[in-house]
Order: sequence, then structure tokens, then C-alpha cells
Amino acid sequence: MTRIIEKATALFAIWTVLGVGWAWLVPEHFTWVTRGEAFGQPLISVLLGVIMLGMGLTLRLEDFARVLTMPRGVAAGVALQFTVMPLAGVTLALASGLETGLAVGLILVSCCPGGTASNVVAYLARANLALSVTMTMASTLVAIVLTPLLTGWLGGVFIEIDRWALFRSMVAIVLVPVIAGVVMGRLLPETTRRIATVSPLVSVIVVVLIVGGIVGASKDLIEAHFGILLLAIFALHAIGFALGYVLPWVMGFAVPERRTLSIEVGMQNSGLGASLASAPSFASQFANPMQAALAPVPSAISSVYHVVIGSILAGIWARKNEGIDHVG
Repeated sequence: MTRIIEKATALFAIWTVLGVGWAWLVPEHFTWVTRGEAFGQPLISVLLGVIMLGMGLTLRLEDFARVLTMPRGVAAGVALQFTVMPLAGVTLALASGLETGLAVGLILVSCCPGGTASNVVAYLARANLALSVTMTMASTLVAIVLTPLLTGWLGGVFIEIDRWALFRSMVAIVLVPVIAGVVMGRLLPETTRRIATVSPLVSVIVVVLIVGGIVGASKDLIEAHFGILLLAIFALHAIGFALGYVLPWVMGFAVPERRTLSIEVGMQNSGLGASLASAPSFASQFANPMQAALAPVPSAISSVYHVVIGSILAGIWARKNEGIDHVG
């Protein structure tokens, strides 16, 4: 059963593309996600919390100490994550002339941390898996502060963003579930082990639901801004993957680490971006409701681009006969 779950999880790129296609053809099958509530909160935020809880369940206290065993790689990765992508995001938002909602949404997803799907891609690409997992954890925790700060600073070119409200959302959606998962793993190790076996696949399903919900609800808006929007988001991830590989090469990192950093920088936590952009507190910052409705769209499209690009790169790198084995 574990092997089946692992294989199904490894096909996350296919599930994402199929889910988005399904949502495009039959929007009503997914739009309940964007309209629903749970525990008095938007359903999207609760679902994102489920993903973060799953991440916490896979972590142990020892994993946090592992950052100290690979400080150069983690530091370089986090620095690239929160410089290359945000700067590329704001540059593309300005250069492409996107409408305010799309521009702010693009900047928001560019300021998000790496996504957990990057760990699967790193494994398939024969990259440094230990570094990938550690970097995802580190960038997620750092993002609790940096995502609100960078989004407020760069997105402020278009609208005034309430960084404190964004920070509160990050704490509620990211920090609390991750800590809860770690604590649960400490107190109930056997139960946690069983849940952690299926949590990666659950995360894939939840991301597909979130992205499908946004695509289904925003179909008309996506059609109205199709060309330049797709180009800008593709360029964002292409820049992330490219500079995430080239800059570590210049810094003298070995091939497995260059692959890892490329994947971690190029793959954003698009589900987090979609959840933050869909929050009522974030939408209320826009003077025009139509612009608020546009803000989650870049994250939804981003989720398709980064898993497809990452999977293609993983396939290419895995086939290269460089005598490089899996690390970690």
C-alpha cells in the first residue's frame, strides 16, 4: 500500500494538469472549494492548513537541527528563494502591464516559500533530497516573516498591503499547523507514522482541489487575460529554475546541490499563495472587487507551471548518465 501511495504521489504533475482541465471544463465540480467555509474560516485556508499539518507530521525535532549540518546550502537556497523570485515577480508584473489584481497576485506567489512538491521532484531528479527537505522546511518557516514583508514592499507599487494581516494569516495557516504536526509526532509517534504515510498524497489532492476551485471560479477572468498572464507566470518559473541552477554553479556547488536549489527556487508553494490571496482580509485591500477576484489567479496557474516544468527537468536530469546517485 505504501508503494502505491508513493507512486500516486510521484504523479502529482499529471493530477494537477488533469484537475485543472476538469475544473476548466466543468467548473461547478470545484467551485464549492472557493465558496465553502469550515470552522468559521474560508475552506481554502482550512485545506491549506491541512497541507501544512501534513508537513509538520513528517518533521521531527532532529530535522530542525539538520539545518546546522548543511548551512551553506540552506543559506544559499533561502537567500535565492527570497531574492530571485520576488524580484522576478515584481519586474514581470511591471513589464507585462498586468491589471492590479493579477500583478499583486503574481508578486504574492513569487514571495511564497518553496512547495512540498519540490521534495518529490528533487528525488526524481537525483538531486540532494536531504537538502531539499531541509530547504523546504527552512524557507517555509522564514516565509512567515518574509512573505508579508516582501509582498507589502513590492506589492506596494500597486496597492497598499496590510502586512500585519498577511503575517497573521501566515501564522494561522502555516506556523500553527506545522507546530501541531511536530508536537503530534512527538506525543503520538505510531499514529503520526501511519498518517504521515498518506499525508503527501492527501496534500496533492488538496492542492488540486484548491487550484481547481480557483480556476473554475475564475474561468472568465483567465480567458480575458489569457496570453500575457500565461507568459508572465511561465517566465517567473523559468527564471527561478534557471537562476536557481546557474547562481549555485557560480558559487561552486556540486551538481546534486545545483539541481536541488534550482528546484527549490523554481517551485513555489502556490497553494499558500492562492489561500492568502483568497482571504477576505487580503481581498478587502482592493478598491475594486474585480481586482480582488483576480489576485488568486496567478497562484492557480503557477501551480500547473511549476510542477510541469519541475517534472520535465526531473526526467531530463534523471536520464543523464553522470554517475550521480541519490543523496539523502
